[in-house]
Amino acid sequence: MKNILLIATGGTIASKPTEHGLAPSITPAELLSSVPEIAEVARVSEVQPFNLDSTNIRPAHWLELVRVIEENYASYDGFVVTHGTDTMAYTAAALSYLIQGSPKPIVLTGSQKSVYLRDTDARKNLADAFFYCADDAASGVHIVFDGNVILGTRAKKTRTKSYNAFSSIDFPDIAVMREGKPFYYVREETPTGPPVFYHTLEERVFVLKLIPGLSAEIFDHLDTHCNALVVESFGTGGLPDYGGFSARLEQFVRSGKTVVFTTQVEREGSALDKYEVGCRLKGLPRVLEARSMTLEATVAKLMWLLPQCGGEIAERFYAPVCFDIL
Repeated sequence: MKNILLIATGGTIASKPTEHGLAPSITPAELLSSVPEIAEVARVSEVQPFNLDSTNIRPAHWLELVRVIEENYASYDGFVVTHGTDTMAYTAAALSYLIQGSPKPIVLTGSQKSVYLRDTDARKNLADAFFYCADDAASGVHIVFDGNVILGTRAKKTRTKSYNAFSSIDFPDIAVMREGKPFYYVREETPTGPPVFYHTLEERVFVLKLIPGLSAEIFDHLDTHCNALVVESFGTGGLPDYGGFSARLEQFVRSGKTVVFTTQVEREGSALDKYEVGCRLKGLPRVLEARSMTLEATVAKLMWLLPQCGGEIAERFYAPVCFDIL
């Protein structure tokens, strides 16, 4: 029997209807009582550091989860975090950077329908999360959802209503859950040392999604309100020739700030050197590209690295963490 800590944070899985729509109100104890078979594999304690729709979860909450896990790390064999689906991939990516080298599993799950509904996916997802967390081969940060085990740095919410809400982007699922057991596609090496916990994030990171005709005057705001910029570009990546974009971007990075180019296309990543509109950016200082990274991992990695490295982050940004960049 494993000792597992349930860390409840709200989300659809714990929501009930109100006159203004669904809102989290179901307690961690109620969640556990809905899946009695969990008691067959684990002794479970519960804690609820906050109770939010995940739209309201922000970097300060990621650091609170780190605090809870770090303070309880020695007492438990694993951790299950119940979380709203809308920002779960961001939280999974953030925890992958903030808690590195964990030999114990940290598993995030949630649901598309509340646990109190008859036709919910919540009970299966919660059971699978605990069954995976109790497996001897499990370690590190993963999302368990709709029977799939997805690496924390590779997860993205790709459906708003269907039960198979999450996909692993440009990387195979780690495992699939079958009758309460993980069937592994990828065998990850279990870390042997103690985990490394990080406690600071740079929140002034902005994501700029390019659209045809966007004005470079957006930099009037960006210059003073963010310390790093992620540009969601078209296709393999680049910047428009019109409107003074190049000059404004160069001014931005020469002020000591970092820009990372990614793509709006969900799969196969960026390649700035393919076309002229991207190739001319390669020589600028502090201009990086996300390559195969998800947007969620790109944002979280920037937030994690900036307090440690300032503007000189290229070497560490391109160093893989949990298969985030290939």
